[in-house]
Amino acid sequence: MIKIGTYNNLIVKTKSNAGLRLSDGKTEILLPAAEASPEVAIDDDIRVFVFVNKAGETVATTREALAEVGDFAFLHVAAASEAGAFLDLGIDKDIFVPTKEQRQPMRKGEGYVVYLYLDERTDRMLASSRLRKFIEEEDIDLEIGDEVDLLISEETDLGFNAIIDNRYIGLLYHNELFTNLTVGDKRKGWVKNITVAGKIDLSLQPQGFAHVLDTKDMLLQALQDEGGHIPLGDKSNPEEIYDRFQISKKAFKKAIGGLYKEQRITLSDHEIRLLPDDQ
Repeated sequence: MIKIGTYNNLIVKTKSNAGLRLSDGKTEILLPAAEASPEVAIDDDIRVFVFVNKAGETVATTREALAEVGDFAFLHVAAASEAGAFLDLGIDKDIFVPTKEQRQPMRKGEGYVVYLYLDERTDRMLASSRLRKFIEEEDIDLEIGDEVDLLISEETDLGFNAIIDNRYIGLLYHNELFTNLTVGDKRKGWVKNITVAGKIDLSLQPQGFAHVLDTKDMLLQALQDEGGHIPLGDKSNPEEIYDRFQISKKAFKKAIGGLYKEQRITLSDHEIRLLPDDQ
């Protein structure tokens, strides 16, 4: 069955001036000639994105869509009216966001995180910025410490909401961030906590003892590369530490504390030095 709003592998059945007729064995659709490679032969299997065009016809494209049905994605507004907004999907068809599906009025040129879905009545792709309607909130298949893919979706008073693995939503707290984030950014993250109510707290650094070991090894290597001396210490600014190592000050202090106890470094308020045996 050909699936609209996503990628399909289809067989070339016929070729004509109009393009290629592609089939899944039951249904045929057109890949316009402008997008058909001359090297493609009858019975070849090709990957295409399928959508309903402005004329209401189901057609295929070889262009890469920026997102597909079932995705959360950051897309820009190509046009807006009282009825809704059209978002650029990277193909010869914008995706429509009805006004009632806009969490806030969308403006031309601005970017928004939306969820793409299929209108069951018309088979047309639509999008919504009312993200929580499409978030999974029960039976959360995550554990504390899991590495996850994040899409930054919204800034709040507490921090940044982020879509997790295209399924859940979680929060990165302002006071635990030492880098600039903007809506639409994609980052690696880690699950910091999951409350009884199912709320997910996130971090941009790995959690747990294993991360401390990794950080210690990284700091030792950095010290060796820098001739045994780094101008950062116990009282250094958190932003300076993050700019140098992309870790929080808390993680930095845990790691240098461990190295100090192992008698591998000396440390002061604004400096750590490698002891001779490790140089």
